[in-house]
Amino acid sequence: MPTGIAPVRLLDPDSAAELIAAARTLLTSHDGSATAPGLLAEVPAVAASLSDSIRHACRPVDTPDGLFVLRGLPVDDAAIGPTPGHWSTAGNAGAVYDVVLLLLSTVMGTPIAWEGQQEGRFVHNIVPSPGHEEEQTGASSSVLLSPHTEDAFHPGRAHLLVLGCMRNPDSVATTAAGIRNVELSDSDVELLTRPVLPILPDDAYEEAQGYAGEPPAVPTLWKSEEGLTLRFDPAYTPLEKAPEDHRAAYGRLEDGLARVSVAVSLEPGEVLVVDNDLVVHGRVPFKARYDGTDRWLKRSSVRVRDRRTRPPAEQAEHGYGQAAVEAHA
Repeated sequence: MPTGIAPVRLLDPDSAAELIAAARTLLTSHDGSATAPGLLAEVPAVAASLSDSIRHACRPVDTPDGLFVLRGLPVDDAAIGPTPGHWSTAGNAGAVYDVVLLLLSTVMGTPIAWEGQQEGRFVHNIVPSPGHEEEQTGASSSVLLSPHTEDAFHPGRAHLLVLGCMRNPDSVATTAAGIRNVELSDSDVELLTRPVLPILPDDAYEEAQGYAGEPPAVPTLWKSEEGLTLRFDPAYTPLEKAPEDHRAAYGRLEDGLARVSVAVSLEPGEVLVVDNDLVVHGRVPFKARYDGTDRWLKRSSVRVRDRRTRPPAEQAEHGYGQAAVEAHA
């Protein structure tokens, strides 16, 4: 796996302390529950009051890499408790960082949740779980999590993906590759901007996988005003149904993304922000111990209003019956 240096933005100690204090104040007002409706309702006002230095650190992704790492948040390993064995048992473990991610996400845009994933939570716990080792989901461990667009099957997917690291003792790397760093021929771009194949719902959306509607064919690439964007999830794309020239172009795209991929091994307190229209992300395999010390990330998804990075035709898709909910709608 190629390694590279992801762009880094530093939170100064005062800004980090400001974020943690704001999150703790919100939690204290809502019995320590990061999922309390009243807390969610208060997040926009608190986010709007944050200092300019925090807002500057959360400015839009501004390099062709399509990502950055926000560094400087402290994490008390003992205070957050053991790594949960499954997202459903996490409860309020590390809840202050749930709220920190909500605040950061609200500065960047509007957090979204999925009715059909992790019980509609706006911040997900990403942990290895027994019995899920070989899935293509965040609960896996022993297999390569293939590079993909987050929630690629859905037209309402996030514009930004935010991953906050709670624990990563084995330096397990998140992989990332930006489409604007890939060299493709004009003919391959032309082929891949045609809507030929659907992207099917992944294993985290069991209800969507049973949806009765016809899967819509979607383009893999799109020429936006600012450059190429992509919608990519080979693990859930029936490539065997495509014409040979399309499969070949898709394969060259996969190879190109692999060549420009970087491996980002997050440390506790680091937050990786990925532009979901420009960058595919994945994860290298690792051996889970299930002893409370495994890798633990928190994830939020963000929509950015008035972005023109997707084909207008997406608006007519059925989304396999799945609905995204905006935190501040």
